[in-house]
Amino acid sequence: MPKMKLKKEDRVLVVAGRNKGEKGRVMRVFPSTGRVLVEGVNKVKKHTRPNPQKQVQGGVLETEAPIDASNVMLLCPESGKPTRVGRKRLQDGKGARVAKKSGAVLS
Repeated sequence: MPKMKLKKEDRVLVVAGRNKGEKGRVMRVFPSTGRVLVEGVNKVKKHTRPNPQKQVQGGVLETEAPIDASNVMLLCPESGKPTRVGRKRLQDGKGARVAKKSGAVLS
């Protein structure tokens, strides 16, 4: 399984699918399935039954569903444009993620 290039709290742009063009923050990463959960993107309606034991009222809830990681691109922290992610060895020997477009080191 390849290493995920996206991490939690990354700002991304959706480049394919029904939500194309939307920007959001990665809330969760699912490396085993290659999917990411992006805030405010891919909203789905979920019908829930009332459950008094858990204080759940019931009804129709709108929540985000995961989308494929290949459908999003990381936004460069410097320019704000979509960029690919590379890997680079730093001076101290540690590895880091790098924005291919600007060369900026990502967190």
